[in-house]
Parts: sequence; C-alpha cells; structure tokens
Amino acid sequence: MRSPPPTPEMALASEGTRRRSSPDGGISYIDVVGALILFLVFLGAWILLAKNVSEVIFPHPMTVVNALYTSIRNGEMGKNLYVTLIEVLLGFSLGALLGIGCGSMLAQSQRARNILMPYMITTQAVPKFALAPIFVVWFGFGIFPKVVITALIAFFPLLENTIVGLNNYEADALKLFRSLRASRWQVFYKLRFPSAMPYIFAGLRVAMVFSIVGAIVAEYVGANVGLGALIIVSQGTMDTPLMFAVFVVTTALGLVLYQLVAFAELMLVRGRRSGK
Repeated sequence: MRSPPPTPEMALASEGTRRRSSPDGGISYIDVVGALILFLVFLGAWILLAKNVSEVIFPHPMTVVNALYTSIRNGEMGKNLYVTLIEVLLGFSLGALLGIGCGSMLAQSQRARNILMPYMITTQAVPKFALAPIFVVWFGFGIFPKVVITALIAFFPLLENTIVGLNNYEADALKLFRSLRASRWQVFYKLRFPSAMPYIFAGLRVAMVFSIVGAIVAEYVGANVGLGALIIVSQGTMDTPLMFAVFVVTTALGLVLYQLVAFAELMLVRGRRSGK
C-alpha cells in the first residue's frame, strides 16, 4: 500500500528538521566550544611569544589590556573610535546606496554592463591608499575625504553582487509574471529584487568590513583624530601596547558591525517569510 504524498506542511517540517540537523543550520554548543578552544590556543600562543620577545616588539596581553583600559579611562580611545565609526557608517551608507543603485540599473541592460563595467573595474584597480593624499589636496583634512575613500571601497562588492543577484531568478517565475501582464517595475520589485536579497546582503557584509579598512587607511594620511591616526601616533611614540589596543578595538568594531548586518538580514528575511 502506497503512503499518501507529503503535504506542504509535512515538507516544511521535514525541511526544518534537516536544517536543525545540518552543520550549516545554526550555531550549536559544539561550535561555541570549538571557537572558544581556538581563542584560548591563540591567546596561549600570544602569551608564550610575548614572554620571549621584548614588549616594544610584541607586548603581553595584560599589557595591552592595561593600555586599552588607560586609553578608555582618559577618553582617548572613545574620541578616536567615535570619529572612525562616523566615517565608517557614512562611507558604508554612501557606498551601499551607490552600489545597489548602479547595480540595479546595470542589471537591466547587458549592453550597459558591457560598456560601463570596464570603467567600474578600473576604479577598483587603483590603490585606495594612493588616492588618499590626492583627496586630502582636493577636499581638505576634514571627514569628507575619508568618507569618499570608504564609499569607494564599499561600492564595488555591492555593485557586483547586486548585478549577479538581480539576474539570478527563476525563468518560470518570469514567464508567470509576464503572463499576468506585470509591469517592469512589478517584475523588479516582486521577483528580481527579492531573489537578489541574499546576494545583496552578502555584499553588505563584505562592504561593512571593507569600510572599516578604508576609513582607517584614509586616516593614515592627513588625519589627527581617528583610530588610524591613533595607530600612527602610537607608532611614532613607540607605544606598542596602545597600538595593539587599537587593533583589538578595530577587530571588535568589525565583528559588531558585521553581526549587525547579519542580524538585519535575518530580521528582514523573517519579515518577508511571515508576510507571505
């Protein structure tokens, strides 16, 4: 006797079970323990190396912690972190807006992509560190040149991912939309853009990390405030513990901002699913 075909509810339940049991279905206790063990191994190697090297070259973790605490207490770290954070958020927002906007337009026309993409790629081939002095000459020593460099670095991942995502949709779904006489805007908004969301958010995560790199690199030239400027100052005064403290803060900033983008993606995807 044949068993009845599975219902959609049964299929969804089965899919949920597979996701929970899949290694990629979420973070388990084993993942947390594994990450913690790896961190302890890294910390142990750091301590072992610091014991055999001068602190001017490679400081002990506790020395770095003391330098971090001192810089936070006297307000030095907070002031510079605030400036860098503003540069990162403004540059990331501008790069995301331009990247998604230009990608959405270029995705509509293969001819436009063939004509314009070589120039887009050329702009990314120029080292951003080489552009920093030129931007300082053009725009001064304020926040604007740092935001521009950050936006340029964040722009290309979103441009590329948006184009790929908008052209990655089911052909049968497009035929259905056309049979229903859907307009070009309806096809874009209801079919192509939702299909591109995973690609766009992947680009947003990468662009967020790149934005931090871009802001700090831009601060190396013509800045007297910001985490990049603080690295230059600590290097000039041979304050290696403070330099490592800035590295720790930069790493923490990258992790937090990356997770915020991932959380926004999770909430948006859940909202779309619940709205169906």
